[in-house]
Amino acid sequence: MSVDSEVPDLPQPEPATSTVPSPAAKEPGAGPGRRPQGLGPLLTRLHFYAGVLVAPFLLVAAVTGLLYAFTPQLDSLVYGKELTVAHTGGSTRPLSEQVAAARAEHPTGTLTAVRPGSGDHTTQVDFSLPSLGDNAHTVYVDPYTGKVRGQLTTYYTSTPLTTWLDVLHRDLHLGTVGNLYSEIAASWLWVLVLGGLVLWWGRRRGTRTARRLLLPDRTAKKGGVRRTRSRHAVTGVWIALGLLFLSATGLTWSTYAGAHFSKALHSMSSSTPYVSTSLAGASSGTTSGTPKRTDPSDIDGVLRSARDYGLDGPVQIGVPENGATAWTVSQTRNLWPVGRDSVAVDASTDTVVHHVDFADWPFLAKLTTWGIQAHMGLLFGLANQLVLAALAIGLISVIVLGYRMWWQRRPTRADRRASFGAPPARGAWRGMPSSTLAVGIVLVAAIGWAIPLFGIPLALFLVADIVIGAVRRRRTTPPAPNPTTSDG
Repeated sequence: MSVDSEVPDLPQPEPATSTVPSPAAKEPGAGPGRRPQGLGPLLTRLHFYAGVLVAPFLLVAAVTGLLYAFTPQLDSLVYGKELTVAHTGGSTRPLSEQVAAARAEHPTGTLTAVRPGSGDHTTQVDFSLPSLGDNAHTVYVDPYTGKVRGQLTTYYTSTPLTTWLDVLHRDLHLGTVGNLYSEIAASWLWVLVLGGLVLWWGRRRGTRTARRLLLPDRTAKKGGVRRTRSRHAVTGVWIALGLLFLSATGLTWSTYAGAHFSKALHSMSSSTPYVSTSLAGASSGTTSGTPKRTDPSDIDGVLRSARDYGLDGPVQIGVPENGATAWTVSQTRNLWPVGRDSVAVDASTDTVVHHVDFADWPFLAKLTTWGIQAHMGLLFGLANQLVLAALAIGLISVIVLGYRMWWQRRPTRADRRASFGAPPARGAWRGMPSSTLAVGIVLVAAIGWAIPLFGIPLALFLVADIVIGAVRRRRTTPPAPNPTTSDG
C-alpha cells in the first residue's frame, strides 16, 4: 500500500508511499521536465488521492469495526441477566410452557419467533408490534425454571447495544447519507490495497527479498519519510489479504454494489434457498374459508419433529400467521462448521413437509454466508475476533503513517513553505500505450458499474483533475507575443 514508485520518469527523486499521503511533484506546465510515463506514476497519483479522500472513511470504519468485533463479550457484560441463566442442570421445561410465561409477561404483540435455550443460555421469545417496525420485543425465559429474566427491544435477535454498534459501523446513525460512508470505504479499500502492493513491489525492484518486502527498513533515518514509508508499506503488506476480504464481504450487503451482487447470484441460481411454508390447503384446518389461528402450544411437537429430522444445536422456530402455513425450524449455528439446515413442519400432523439442507446450498450462497459470519467475527469465535481486531489496528496504523508521510514530505524551505506534501504529477495516463489505456478504460468502466461508489467518485475525481490541470496550464502558459505591424 505504497503510493511510491521507482519509475525513473517521476518528476521527483523520492516520491511518497501511502494510503493517504504522497510526495510533492511538479505539475505539468510548472516548468520544464519530462511527463511521467507508464502505469507506476498513474497508480501513484490515484493511490495518493484515493488515500487522501477515502482514508477518513476507512478510519471511522476501522474504529467502529474494532468495537463491533467484541459485541459478544460486551453483550455478556451488559445483558448477562437476560442472556444467561443463574443455574444450569436438570431437565428444561416444555417449550410451550416457556412461551406461555413470555406471553404472560408481554400480553400484546404477535408471537413471531422462538429460540430455545440450552446450557446457560435463556430461551428468547419474540413479539412484533406495528410500532416497532423491523424491531421486536424479546422476552428472555429461564428454560429450567420457566421464569422470565427480562425483556429487550431487539433487531433481528441483536441486543440494543449490538444494534447500536452495528448501525454506527454501517451508517454512523445518519441513515441513508451515512450509509454512503461505509460503502465508499468498502468500494475503495481494495483499490488502495492492490495499488499499494503494486507500488511497493515496484519500489523494491532490483532488491526484492522477503526481508525488504516484509520488514521495515531499519537503516532509514529516525523520524524521516523513508522510515515512515517503510512502516506504512510493510504494515499494509501484512494485512493486505485481510483487508481485501473485508472489502469484498462488506460489499456483498452494501446498498448499491450489494444489489448488483444479489442480482448476479440470482442469475447464476446461487441465491440462498429457503423452505416452502405452503401447505397447499391439505392440512390448513380451514373453517368457512377462514384459516385456523396458530396455537402456540403446537410448538412442542414442531420442535420434536425438527429434532427427529436431524436439526441439532441452536435453532430458531418461525411461528406462522395461521394454520394455513407451516412452521419453520432453522439452525442458527454461526461457528464453524456452520449449521443452516431448515425444515417446514405441518403442526396438525407434526410432519416435515419440506426441507433445505445446508449441504445442498449453491456453493456461492455458502461462500457468502461464511464470508458474512467471518466479517462479523462469528465464524471462528474468539480467534476470529482477534484477527479482526488486528486488522482494524493495522489499518488505523497504515492511515496514521500515511498522513504522517504527507506531513513529512511538505516543502520546508523558507521560500517554499507548505502545510502538506504536494500530489504526484498529473498527466501520467498520456504516456501509456493506447491499447493499454483502452483496455484500462473498459475495465474501470465495468468495475465502476458493478461498484457505483467506486465509479462515481473516480469519475468526479477525473473530471476535477482535468479541469484543474487545464486551468493551471492556462495560468502558467505565457501569452503569445503580438506580431509587430508597420504602416510603411
